[in-house]
Amino acid sequence: MEHYTMNLTLKVWKQKDANSKGGFETYHVKNISSEMSFLEMFDVLNEQLVKEGKEPIAFDHDCREGICGMCSMYINGRPHGPWHGTTTCQLHMRAFKDGDTIVVEPWRANAFPVVKDLIVDRSAFDRIIQAGGYISVNTGVTVDGNVIPIPKENADKAFAAATCIGCGACVAACKNASAMLFVSAKISHLALLPQGDPEREMRALNMVAQMDKEGFGACTNTRACEAVCPKEIKITNIGRLNREYLRAAVNVDEKMD
Repeated sequence: MEHYTMNLTLKVWKQKDANSKGGFETYHVKNISSEMSFLEMFDVLNEQLVKEGKEPIAFDHDCREGICGMCSMYINGRPHGPWHGTTTCQLHMRAFKDGDTIVVEPWRANAFPVVKDLIVDRSAFDRIIQAGGYISVNTGVTVDGNVIPIPKENADKAFAAATCIGCGACVAACKNASAMLFVSAKISHLALLPQGDPEREMRALNMVAQMDKEGFGACTNTRACEAVCPKEIKITNIGRLNREYLRAAVNVDEKMD
């Protein structure tokens, strides 16, 4: 693959905190290698700003391996940038060309308030998990993974749902800022496994209730979430979530009668 360098114009959202008014600031970077990752390009920009005595741009990152989901940047109108099935840290500068202007924003959702610049508070996702995205039954000592028989189809679907990294791209892409893809992935993962069955009903009710409490919007099935998910989580999980929730609601009503 041909290696080349480029000069770029960056329009980056700057905002002191959730209560401050933000706005775009324009920066110019030169001699950016096509083999750099997008975050490495931001490292170069920040080093440049520090040398100029200016405040660097705050952005979230950790593993830089597409695992943690922290690199939440909205790039040219798309969460994580132009490449499909890719996190921002896995996006390389060869996705752009010399002279390009790149617009970078934080996730836009009431449930994800801006902490600073490109960093948003995604703890709403943590609270949804705390509401029911776990197995709390006493399973005893660790057993061999093959002791509990699970149909391969269910195991495959559970594994696919479990790959969700909770980055929030689905929320950022949705016109309603819905968290349904994230919540459905977490519920599907456990609903498809026998270990998750004892708390299956309360899990669906509690996680959906917490999702609504956090202020996320409703799903209108535009599939924008699926289109931008870096782990390619399918919206079939949302259908499963709806069924899990309806089943749980009916059973709770019957128990109360």
